[in-house]
Amino acid sequence: VQLQASGGGLVQAGGSLRLSCAASGRTFNSYVMGWFRQAPGKEREFIAAIRWSGGSTYYADSLKDRFTISRDNAKNTVYLRVYGLQPEDTAFYYCAATTASRDFGRPSQFRYWGQGTQVTVSS
Repeated sequence: VQLQASGGGLVQAGGSLRLSCAASGRTFNSYVMGWFRQAPGKEREFIAAIRWSGGSTYYADSLKDRFTISRDNAKNTVYLRVYGLQPEDTAFYYCAATTASRDFGRPSQFRYWGQGTQVTVSS
């Protein structure tokens, strides 16, 4: 399984971004795809997850108002739209894949990880 995250960059506070995660290497129908982020000196934080089959979504309660996860099955790509970015959103953003059926908020549940994409928000 290969996961390639992209779409990060430098953005002003209040702006938005769409991050992409291109998945390859197998059929993902039974997988759940997740987005996490990690700021310097902090633990990896769950943002959202989505099932390839059916499209059910799961969000961290503290972030669900500004983050939207979606997928394009034809392109084998998962997206994370971020609105109203603030300097505290500055972090590396990672996509990940799992066949686990629950506890998506735990990074240990995800077996496969992409390399991450840096998001920097200026005030």
